[in-house]
Amino acid sequence: MAQSPTTLSVEEVARLAALARIDLTTEELEHFAPQLEVILDSVASVSEVARADVPPTSHALPLTNVFRADEVRESLPVEAVLANAPASEDDRFRVPRILGED
Repeated sequence: MAQSPTTLSVEEVARLAALARIDLTTEELEHFAPQLEVILDSVASVSEVARADVPPTSHALPLTNVFRADEVRESLPVEAVLANAPASEDDRFRVPRILGED
């Protein structure tokens, strides 16, 4: 494996971990340093490809949302809506009280 252009020391990884408020052991720091190098190299390679003449996109293909028309329609009758409810009261779903409400 070739030497990475971005080489992170264990001390730099420890500093990043401290900034993120993550406690890592020495073994974990040594384990994560090469992995972070791979991530940084990948980001750098994407930055090389990004050019001013290529507009930023969120998807590779253009997307169009398909919405149905917002039309007023008849609702279900209250009896049908509450038919399978475990409990109802005054044409509403009855649920347990929360937060000590009266």
